[in-house]
Amino acid sequence: MIYTGSCYCKELKYELDLASPDDARTSLCHCRNCKKFFGTAFGLTAKVAVSAFKYTAGTPKEHVADNGSGTLLYREFCSTCGSGILEYGEAAKDRFRYIMTGTMDQTDALPPKGEFFCSNRSSWMPEIPGIFHKQAIKE
Repeated sequence: MIYTGSCYCKELKYELDLASPDDARTSLCHCRNCKKFFGTAFGLTAKVAVSAFKYTAGTPKEHVADNGSGTLLYREFCSTCGSGILEYGEAAKDRFRYIMTGTMDQTDALPPKGEFFCSNRSSWMPEIPGIFHKQAIKE
């Protein structure tokens, strides 16, 4: 199945080619870095194989920084409108991309399967039932 997406101004467009929605692991992240980058109470990304993702229009700008734990985090975004498209860590760069699901044209296609850094979840936000919940990544 082909899923499509873009940045806000549509300068960047992409396709995800997944045999099944189960080929993606969508999750919420409550870490401080995701809150800052997404500009909201959590990040929402779908982990897919690097081979499943391709840009069909435009060239993203890339920001690379230490995520606070000594690991480099890469984020790709539109240099015109600023929309984040994807991210990945140094250890995953040859294998996975984490697609920011709000940029997908089919925003409900890949529902969350879990939550990370739940100890940092905003106090007003309830736990999502029926999915996994981890206080940290290596739990």
